[in-house]
Amino acid sequence: MHTHNSHHIEQLISQLNHASTPQDAIAAITALATSGIKEATVINALIQALSHHHPSVGAASVEALVQLAPATVKALIAAFAASSDQGLQAYIIQALAQIGDPEALDLLAEVVGVAVANHCQGNVRRIAARGLGRIGSTSNDTEVIRRIEDKLTWALLTPEDWGLRYAAAVSLQEIATPGAGAALQQATDQEVDKVVLSRIATALAALNVVHFSPLPQIPAS
Repeated sequence: MHTHNSHHIEQLISQLNHASTPQDAIAAITALATSGIKEATVINALIQALSHHHPSVGAASVEALVQLAPATVKALIAAFAASSDQGLQAYIIQALAQIGDPEALDLLAEVVGVAVANHCQGNVRRIAARGLGRIGSTSNDTEVIRRIEDKLTWALLTPEDWGLRYAAAVSLQEIATPGAGAALQQATDQEVDKVVLSRIATALAALNVVHFSPLPQIPAS
């Protein structure tokens, strides 16, 4: 990095760290994102800004971290592991879900849950489920897709959180595998929430178009 650039970035990070208003912080974040510089100091400053007390600053940081991806993925995963702040963790999951990098698969799957039917971080789990859909729909790795399909099937059929089941249905439609279709079909027999049931029907209709074209009608003689 050129000395001039380096000095400019240092100034922006300083502006971000000492911002007296959310607007000042957001201006610095936007400038850091558009600089395109993906050095650790920039990424760490943006991750730190996720903890800002004003939600608009956190949202701007998420956007910037997504913009600088995939260079930000490893640092986001490490920051999640190092923090116990649920607000910060929620922003990290939001960024990773939007980025949709396979490297975040283990973390997103872990956040969706394994055996715990309910979780206080309901919305974060839904975002993680959508992140899995994004990864699965863009991956060519059969093992990655299989793991995502398994996790989303669990999320559709098991938890009590209707929002998580809804998110799983959307993501299963997105990955569009035969297994996803089978899971959605199975869910229609047990789902009790009308909103989720309606979303499952939408997903199945979309998958039928892609995978199971109806046979042509034979005109009556």
